This record gives sequence, C-alpha cells and structure tokens, in this order.
Amino acid sequence: MPLDPTHTALGTWSGGHFMHYGVPLDDERLVALVRPDDRIPTVLTADAYGAGDADRLLGRALTGLDRDAYSLVGAVGHDFYEGEREGAKGFPRFTDPRLRGPGQYGSYLRMATERSLKRLGVDHFDLLLLHNPDRAGYTHPAVWEGLAALRDAGLTRRIGVAPGPANGFTLDVIDCFERYGELIDWAMLILNPLEPWPGELALPAAAAHDVKVITRVVDYGGLFHDDLRPGLPMGERDHRAFRPGGWIERGTERIERLRPIAQRHGLTLLQLAAQWNLAHPAVASVVPTLIQESWPGAKPVELQRDELATVPADVVLSDEEVAEIRAIGDNTRCMALKGGVPDHEGEARPDRWALDGELEEIAARWDIAPAELQRAEPATR
Repeated sequence: MPLDPTHTALGTWSGGHFMHYGVPLDDERLVALVRPDDRIPTVLTADAYGAGDADRLLGRALTGLDRDAYSLVGAVGHDFYEGEREGAKGFPRFTDPRLRGPGQYGSYLRMATERSLKRLGVDHFDLLLLHNPDRAGYTHPAVWEGLAALRDAGLTRRIGVAPGPANGFTLDVIDCFERYGELIDWAMLILNPLEPWPGELALPAAAAHDVKVITRVVDYGGLFHDDLRPGLPMGERDHRAFRPGGWIERGTERIERLRPIAQRHGLTLLQLAAQWNLAHPAVASVVPTLIQESWPGAKPVELQRDELATVPADVVLSDEEVAEIRAIGDNTRCMALKGGVPDHEGEARPDRWALDGELEEIAARWDIAPAELQRAEPATR
C-alpha cells in the first residue's frame, strides 16, 4: 500500500555530500544512511542537489526495495538544465523570466519531474514539492496547474510547497495556501525549539487548509545532536557559517535548560526537538539534518539516525511543556525575513519583495502584525 510521509524522515542533504554540513560521507556510507527501511520509511530529495547527483545516489539506495514499502518525496524548482549557476545563490528558479514565461511552466515541471524519476529509477513520487519558489511560484496559476497535471498523470500521488532556502517565508506561504489549498497536500517549513519563529506563524493557516507540514532543520544546525560545542572546529565551507556569530554559545545555553525536560521523558535532545515539533497540530513529519562532525570522537551519523528512528510517534509532551520549551527558545524577530516584507524597497528579488496590499490583508486575517515580520533592532537572539 502506498505511503504518505511518516512522522520521521531522512533527507539527502544529510551527510555533508550535497550540502556542506560537517564531514562529507563517502558514497557507500551515505547510501546506507539515506536508504529507507521499516524504522524510517520516508526519504526526501531535490533534483537540484548536486545537479541531479543526489537523485542518482538515492536511486542506488532504493534499488531492490519494494516500491510500496517507502515514501519518496521529491522537489523541483531550480533550473540547472538551462539556467546558469549564480554563485552562492545557486541556480535560478524555473519561473525566472530570463528563462521562460508562464506558458512554459507546465512543460518545464513535467520535464524536470520525469528526469528526476529516471535518475531515481522509479516511476512516481509519493509527494512532489515545489522547491524554493519565487513570487511567481507562490501565486501564478500556471505553476499550480502544472503541478496538478503531474498528479493527474500519475507522476506523483500528492503535491506541495517547500519554501526556502533560507528561513522566513511567511505571508507568501499563507497566500499560497489560500490560493491553492485545494491542491496542496503538504508543505515543508523550518521549525525547531530554538527557531519557533517565524515558521510557527504559518501553522494555523496550514491546519485550516488541511495542509500537513514536514519540518526541517529540526536539529538546529546540529546542536540537538548534543555533540556540537563552542570552540570545536567547523570547515570554512560549512553551510552553518551563515548563522550569526555566537549562535553555538547561545544555543548551548538554552539546550541545557531544555535537557531536564528531555530527561524527564527519557528522550535524547534530538528526540525532544522532534517531539516538540510534532506537538503542533499541523506538523506530521520531522526531517533533521544528520551531520558527521569533524573532530575525533564526534557522534556517528548512524547513531543520530538511530535516535531519529526511535522518536515516539505519539506526542509525550504536555501542553505546559510545549509552552515552556517555546519560551526558552524564543527567537522572535531575530532575523530579516524573506518573501513579502514591510522593509523591502525597490525591485523584487528572487527571495524578497515588497509587502503589497494583498499580503497586508493576509496578515490582518491571520493576526500577524507587520512589525512581527521585521527584524528587531538591535537583534536580541
């Protein structure tokens, strides 16, 4: 019987091979890490990771497995076929007007999906996500008509949206739910006990539109693996370098305040973070990044995987504990947000644009004050 995403999941961005987190695993170790099994039956990938190489590696991991025994989540949206890589920004979105107009959105989505499936060696996804959309991706009917056509053609069972790559897309995600909620089955958002904001702002709208949520960065840059400490080495190209200075020190202090709650329930810190996410009604799945750190004696990613595999499916935290954890990790207005925001001026960028009247109305409907979407000055977290 086909599977929807389960309460825990694996991502091909783990293992430092396609995204720079910790030490890159060799191919065989990474294949074993991301191979779904009866303990963690769900695995996520994106066609842009390694310009298709993540698909190919995952295809090796899936070889010989019963297709109905695992849930396969894919993502398309960055055009590495015709687009030119723009440094750290990566490949442009397929909706970039330099590449094509709305009349070609559907054909691109079909081509990208079929090629991703071919690399994976399977004939369909269980869930296909629109990866890191720009404003057109969130709003243009041709995008969602194209995605719906893929579902109708049997190339995916369900469709959804995965904002990013950075944290902070809020009103646009809600706008997408309001426009296309009848089509959208799942969304993927950043959420964890040390980053409740702004992901939490979109959860009520997801629940109202019956959109289930997968949460990523559950590990908070690896801190919830209970291995990373201030002063330990991190590679120059490590993806976590984008975080502001002192994040490890501040995060470690908060984690120590969370530790007694984890111990009370016999949970590891990673399991506590997963449980806190799953305590939110819209959240149905957690997919942390599994990171092999570089120092001698660092926790093996295989042990991290074991911890993830034994996260209880039922929430064990009380409402009071969920609120206590939220208060300890409060990061409200700690960053400049993405998408439609009140402090953007000038031409729209692929990941940031002006807050227009429609988005202001959405904010009002969901009791989100525009000031909540601006970074506090000075930053407090």
